[in-house]
Order: sequence, then C-alpha cells, then structure tokens
Amino acid sequence: MDLTNLLTSLNPCPCGRTHSFDTRLVLARPGLTREAGQILREQDFPRQLLLVADENTLAASAGLEQSLENAGFSLRKQVYGDLNTATDREVEEVCALLGPEEGLISVGSGSLNDVCRVAAYRKGRPLTIFATAPSMDGFASDTAPIVKQGFKSSWQAAQPTVILADTEILAAAPEVLKAAGFGDMMAKYVALADWRISALLTGEYYCDGIAALTQRGVDEISALADGVCARDAETAGSIFQALVMTGLAMKLAGCSRPASGAEHVLAHYWECRKLEQGLFPEYHGRKVGVATLLMTRLYRRIARRYAHISARPDPTDWQQVYDVYGPLLRPEVEKLNTPTITDTISPARLEECWPEIRRIILETLPEEEVLLELFRRAGAATEPEDVHVDAALLAEGLRYHPYMRRRVLLTRLLPMLGIDPVEELGL
Repeated sequence: MDLTNLLTSLNPCPCGRTHSFDTRLVLARPGLTREAGQILREQDFPRQLLLVADENTLAASAGLEQSLENAGFSLRKQVYGDLNTATDREVEEVCALLGPEEGLISVGSGSLNDVCRVAAYRKGRPLTIFATAPSMDGFASDTAPIVKQGFKSSWQAAQPTVILADTEILAAAPEVLKAAGFGDMMAKYVALADWRISALLTGEYYCDGIAALTQRGVDEISALADGVCARDAETAGSIFQALVMTGLAMKLAGCSRPASGAEHVLAHYWECRKLEQGLFPEYHGRKVGVATLLMTRLYRRIARRYAHISARPDPTDWQQVYDVYGPLLRPEVEKLNTPTITDTISPARLEECWPEIRRIILETLPEEEVLLELFRRAGAATEPEDVHVDAALLAEGLRYHPYMRRRVLLTRLLPMLGIDPVEELGL
C-alpha cells in the first residue's frame, strides 16, 4: 500500500485540515511470513519483542517466530486460549507485561489487535500487527472497542507502526472470519450516511476526501463478493487492504465516523447484553453485517415513506432507558447522555433539513435487495437469528441502542419524529 501517495492525495484538503497518520508500512503478499523478521529489522523495530496471540492465531502464523528470531529479535510471549472479546482485563495484563525496551507484536485480528493497540498507546511502545484473518476494519485505527464492566466503548489506541499480512494465511482463514470482514466493510454505507446527516444537522466535521476513501474500499470489497470465502490469496489480500484503508480513514478523520454508524452501535448493544449473560457475543463483523442490513432497510423505508415530517423536542423517557440498561450499565449511559446529543438539534432544524436527509439516505445506501444479494454471495450472516439475536433482543436493541453513544445517528432522532423502528420494520 502506497501510504505516501495516499497522504499526498489528501493534502492540501478542502476540509481545511492537514491529514496524517502514524503507520509507516503496510505489506500484504504471499509468503510474507518468511520475510517478517527482516522487514521489521529494516524498519528499526525494537529487537526485544512481546508477542501477543491466542492459540488459534499462533498456529495460523507458523514460521513467524522463526523468522523473527532469525532476524535477531528476542521474543517473550503472551498466548491466550481463544480471545474473542477485548476487555480492560487483557489490556491491563499486556500493559503489565510490556518492558521498557520492548516493542509489541500482535499476531491475529480483532480483539487481540484491540487489546494490543490500547496497551501500546498506554505504554508508549511501537506496535506491529501480523494479521491472520481479513475479519475486521480496525487494523490501522487509533481507537479500539474495549469492554469494561459490561459496557463496550471506544478507547484511545496507538496506530501500528507496521502492518503485515501473508495473503496465503489470510486466504486459509476460516470462512466465518472472512465473511465477518465483508460484513464489517458493508457497514460503511450506513456509517457514511449517518456522518453526512450529522454534519448537515450540527456542523460536525466532515471530509469528502476521507469519505471517498472509505467508499472506494467498500466498492472494491463489493466487487469481490463472490470470492470472499474462496481460498484465494489475491482476493484475501485485496479485502485486507480495503479493511486497512478504513482504519486509516478513521485516523485521518480523528474519529470513527468513516467506519461506524448506527449499525455498529446496535451490534455493540447486542454484544453487551450477551456478555451480561455469559454468552459468546459472536464475531464482530457478523453482528455488524446483520445490523447493516437492518439499518439499510429501516433508513430507506423511512426516507421513502416520509416525504415530510413534523418534529418535536426529544420525548425520551429517561427512566425507561435507564431501566432497560439496568444498574450495571446505567452509569455509563447516564454520563453519555448528560447532556444528551439531541439538545443540539431543534425540531425546526430537523424539519428544515429533512428533504436533504432523505436525499442523503437514498443516495448513500444501496437498495436492500442489492445489498442482501452481496451478503449472500459472500457467505455472510444476513438474519438476526444467524448471530443468535432473538426477537426480544432485536426489538430492544433497535429502540435503545442509540443511547450507548453521544453521537447523532438517524436512529437517535427517531423519537423526535414519532417513529418506532420496530413498528417501521414490521417486527
């Protein structure tokens, strides 16, 4: 990936900001495992390394340790059994293990990377990611979703200095993980719509160049839908690079807006509820993909059905919201909604902007049938039951997920419009 040309294409930028990121090198090619040690040596990475993996990713990356040792690196390892959820506990563990002279290498994807990115930020240590599956878009992001006391929120994180992937390993990853990466990328349709709507209503920062970067990644992935689950190194590498591009877009924007909208927040809500019950919350991209299909259907139906709206001040029953979240999650929800984000939007402003909001939705989001067909071709989850979300959790999540973030989402505005998302979807 040519990072220099990427930055040059965005600077100077009409948005008025100077864009930059900390990642110096992104490489993905067949057989790269054998070269990894030499690549890191050429990048002047610290010779003492803490390698963090789980049993699955360590097995998938066979040959990596030997490559590092052959290049003169000294390794210590922290190997988890099967790390599916990134929590503050793992962050603290990795922080405690990191020595003052050590660099950090995360071997894997998803939660392992999230933990290591936060630990690297807190300890001020350089980070390399050696990816083992094209399963999520956070490789190059400087924020990470971490669960603390049952609540999932975004934590400040370090961008990796170097991101490496052996495309043969990516292609051999389980189909469920590759399809999860596809679902995570398709989420950008809703994310970009929510970002544009918020910028219109509130003047929130928005950059056409960064949005176009994300859209390019989505378009590239969409064209590869038929090959997502194939054991094809070239396709796996292309998907991986698009996922990395989205993480870079988040860093360039200084927020997660280019990659995350209502679909991500809904998926996080489901995850928190499952974790409360001690249940496996499902792979991130699978949940996000299903939520993307739901939000696309909801947003487009609202835009088609309501040519005109009559808005009112936010009528949220806060006691009901807090009761739904319960005593464990209430403190975080209360903090995020004091003051609540809708205090910045008057009914008159919402009514004034509604024609443009409808245009944004219909222009940004694909037709439901088109998106669903892409998901099916990619072997991705499409229905709530595919990610073990029952009717009760589905309805609860649709109504109450927006309160997990202090962020303008179309779903957060629905109470002001008198629209119930569950009824709108006929559930």
